[in-house]
Amino acid sequence: MKIVVFGTGGVGGYFGARLADAGADIHIIARGRHLEAIRIQGLGVKSPLGDIHIENVRACAEPAECGPGDVVIVAVKLYDTEAAAEAIAPLVGPDTCVISFQNGVLAGDTFSAAYGRERVIGGSASIAARIEAPGVIEHTGAMALLAFGEWDGSRSARTEALLEWCGKAGIDVTLSDNIEALIWSKFVFLAAFSGITCMFKEPMGPIREDQDKRNLFRRALEETAAVARAKGVALPDDIAAHRMDFADGLPAEMYSSMYHDLMAGKRLELNWLSGAVVDMGRELGVETPAHAGFVEALASFAEGNPGGNSGRNPGH
Repeated sequence: MKIVVFGTGGVGGYFGARLADAGADIHIIARGRHLEAIRIQGLGVKSPLGDIHIENVRACAEPAECGPGDVVIVAVKLYDTEAAAEAIAPLVGPDTCVISFQNGVLAGDTFSAAYGRERVIGGSASIAARIEAPGVIEHTGAMALLAFGEWDGSRSARTEALLEWCGKAGIDVTLSDNIEALIWSKFVFLAAFSGITCMFKEPMGPIREDQDKRNLFRRALEETAAVARAKGVALPDDIAAHRMDFADGLPAEMYSSMYHDLMAGKRLELNWLSGAVVDMGRELGVETPAHAGFVEALASFAEGNPGGNSGRNPGH
């Protein structure tokens, strides 16, 4: 199974390296200094689950250099989704399947529109990881989860094969029979978590200990769950409570990845997280004031600020 990873940042770099370390036929697409470092020194991962270093990584700058794969894993930021759907065309052959491990809930539709629903597998990744330095991925915390599955819930040869490789790599993985609900379950948490940690520039601990902020976070969870149900996604009635319990179990110092992008002055996934909740809510007649507040507070930061935002508080 030839697996091509398009986007070798925290998510793609971490899981691609784990699969390569297990002996999978991994090819990665990267750019700039990161690609140069990988070609010279290999790809390293620093992780509480065990450090690894992969020599002689098959790394390309352009998809055409790599050629079609059996599986194409997409792990780029949400604002690059449409560009990625076009860019991966040389990687997609007659029997290729595409799987997005991006945040959000819209990527599956984008890749399905480009290549057909039958070519696309639904996927979800939960991990805190980033490029620490060119050629080096830093994983923080013990969470490193993958989930994927066919849209109709069936087990297929391609999902079984990928599941087997993930098992060999020691990845905590789920082959889901309801991947759409799983993706939305993550989105219910992530949209609220990203919005509130960026709005107040605080990690989860202080937010959940402040009753007003805790209530706002809970309302944001409930809004996204309501949007999901309006779209016909079968989420449990108590999904907001479950996501709240999950948040209460997180390390007090944990921030969202969007917070780190905010502080680094990078472009934000805001429009594909809280912004998407607001847009879908408007279309479906679901009120989303908590997420609308996140969008309003962070709108001026959404396109990034190369000088960094450490001295500006979007929550005030």
